[in-house]
Amino acid sequence: MADAADFQGTSASPARRWLRRTGALLAGAPLLAGMLQLPAAAPADAAGQEAPQAAAGAGSVAVAVDSLTPTAPTEEDTVNVQGTVTNNGKQAVTDAHVDLRVGPSLDTRSSIDALAKKSDDVQGPAGKAVGGKYSEKFPKLTPGVAEPFSISVPADELDLGPDGVYQLAVALSGETSAQPWDQVLGVQRTFLPWQPEDAGTKTKTTFMWPLTSTVHMTAETGSNEQQTPVFRNDDLADEIAPGGRLDQMVSLGKGLDITWVIDPDLLASVDAMTRNYEVRGEDGTTTAGRNQAVAKQWLAELQQAVTGKEVVALPFGDPDLASLAHNGTNVTGSLSHLKEATDAVDNTVPTILHMKPSTDFAWPVDGAVDPSIVKVATSAGADKVIARSDSLQDNLSYTPSAARPVGGGTTAVVADSKMSTAFQGNLTKASASTRAVQRFLAQSLALGLQTGKQRSVVVAPQRMPSVSQAQAMAEALATLQSGNWAESQDLADAAKAKPDPSANTKVPPASAYPSSLRNQELLRSGFEQIATTQGKLDSFKVILTDQSRVVTPFGRAMNREMSTSWRGRGVAAVGYRDGVESYLNGLTDGVKLIEKSETKLSGRSATIPVTVQNNLVQGVEHLKLRLTSKNPTRLKISDAAYEEQRVTVNGGHSQSVKFTTSANANGRAEVVAQLYTEDGQKYGAPVTFDVRVTEVTATVMLVIGGGVLLLVLAGFRMYTQRKRAAAREADEDGTAEADADSDSPQSPVGAPQNPEAPGDRLEQETEAGPRAEGPEQPSDPAPDTAAESADPSGTGERVDR
Repeated sequence: MADAADFQGTSASPARRWLRRTGALLAGAPLLAGMLQLPAAAPADAAGQEAPQAAAGAGSVAVAVDSLTPTAPTEEDTVNVQGTVTNNGKQAVTDAHVDLRVGPSLDTRSSIDALAKKSDDVQGPAGKAVGGKYSEKFPKLTPGVAEPFSISVPADELDLGPDGVYQLAVALSGETSAQPWDQVLGVQRTFLPWQPEDAGTKTKTTFMWPLTSTVHMTAETGSNEQQTPVFRNDDLADEIAPGGRLDQMVSLGKGLDITWVIDPDLLASVDAMTRNYEVRGEDGTTTAGRNQAVAKQWLAELQQAVTGKEVVALPFGDPDLASLAHNGTNVTGSLSHLKEATDAVDNTVPTILHMKPSTDFAWPVDGAVDPSIVKVATSAGADKVIARSDSLQDNLSYTPSAARPVGGGTTAVVADSKMSTAFQGNLTKASASTRAVQRFLAQSLALGLQTGKQRSVVVAPQRMPSVSQAQAMAEALATLQSGNWAESQDLADAAKAKPDPSANTKVPPASAYPSSLRNQELLRSGFEQIATTQGKLDSFKVILTDQSRVVTPFGRAMNREMSTSWRGRGVAAVGYRDGVESYLNGLTDGVKLIEKSETKLSGRSATIPVTVQNNLVQGVEHLKLRLTSKNPTRLKISDAAYEEQRVTVNGGHSQSVKFTTSANANGRAEVVAQLYTEDGQKYGAPVTFDVRVTEVTATVMLVIGGGVLLLVLAGFRMYTQRKRAAAREADEDGTAEADADSDSPQSPVGAPQNPEAPGDRLEQETEAGPRAEGPEQPSDPAPDTAAESADPSGTGERVDR
């Protein structure tokens, strides 16, 4: 294996160093011979002896190396080691002293890993003490108290040999009351890369510098023209604020020769924060975001940092390629989302960073691959997959170059697993960060010394390094890029490097995919929910006059639903998907039919109005409203079982659509109103209501006709009576005139003067109208009903609700 490779092609040390060290060995030969004759029970502190043998109480003192500078010294440097010793035992330690001890060189990369696992094991060899003045003494170490130490020693005094990686141990020795002799009570081992002169062949090293984050934006936008975005929280502001994680990534990265690997969703989210945005609180309400200045500053610094550097853009949202390959390919439309996420790069990165990124690379989680992952990763246009050497393993005695063809025109760029994982874990403590830096540098140098051939190595760290991890990465990279055994290279150049003919090009089977990663994948049910949301969006967008207001935010939200950042956060992922679907349902329900109560239909025909309400800010069109009678033998809609009419409603308005109906019989008829899209798909919920038909029958018509006839006959009788009364009155007038002419002075006794015939009053009122009560005043109320019209009444007037 490459991890077990021995040093080959090691460069020779300078002549001066060789002569000095040879002389030292010759001078010490008599002393060494005398030491060999010493009895086995020599005192623990005998001159020239290696580390004192560990006693039964070993390990009671914790040694922490907080700083080692320079991290890769040369001959002219002074090595400074600082840290703390803490007595974790129950007894005080007396006559304690801290020494630096240099062990033998570590010939293989696997030996570096082995030493890292037992770095504080006091039972193992600690190496030869530098001794002399390069030691720090403590008269007493009280239990539970941490004491700082600082030791500086010239690199020449370390007596290092040929180029390589050396074990450097910091050991605490002392006595206790129970064991009053000098013994090693604590130790901490680290690595000292030793390459004081330029290597004959330098390793070309590519370091990927990832800028990704979790999902922050929702699908929700404001109803204004600018469509103010709504964020899930304001956590992104903390990340990009001074001292935040992403702020540190940019600040540290701009001084390094790296390949920036960026998720366009992060850029889009920060860019949205530069303008008005809303933040949803835990109670569901939204408040105005206030971090526009922070967002603008971070973007400005990023634009400056990437100028002239290589930028690789991931698909929008950094989709989980392994989850998609294992659980999503059988769900309709899942692969199309990956294509959309890749296409979205062109509308994001160039606009914000003012440069064109590379989209040729796909990056599965932890570089773990199998045939299905490679297939999915390249389905959207990428032809290079970033794998890792613990997935695509080699059975070689050295580490080959990263690039290798895996078939189908695809190149696997295999990152070195040991260097890529060097900065994982909690590095908040200075001692942990120092160990990570020294281990990374040790692995890099050991790799370079394996063979005299030049190789291209890629480092792909974790996707979202913490602040402490980023700081450790930057420290290690600064040393590597100014050191003597490596030189920087872009990722694109590493992918083009000549592959090693002995390197493995066979992608491991699906059975080899780590179960720990598979358990964190997005489930099939998640992809099915995404497909359901997409189906609802497809039905909704066809009725809109401005589809982009909905298609773009929801499309990007569904890309985020597939994000790698959801790994290990299954509950949060479900909550986000539910939120997107719920918001889309709310928008879809904004266009609906108004509920109707029972409708009464009086007559053989009438119109029935159905109201369509549009609560959206934009108009809707391409809709049809269908009204269907469930009992067409009793009630027909436009002489058929149903009728359709096109519907167009402006934003924030309602529109009533009228349908002509005809009744054939009395009773109730169930009617269903349903909206349809132009392609015949149902839209929204139907509205069902009853129509009660109260048709005018023949019997009723006969009754009405008979009543009219009686009125006519009564009027004719009254007319004849008036005619007869008028005739009698005329006869009486003639008789009275005759009597007057005969000088009759008065009428008979008891007869009324000026008698009035019974029909006279009726005739007068009929001819002249009712008796006037006085002149009409301007303030008199108007009639309750308008004057009747001879025109036919509107059809809708015959429907009561």
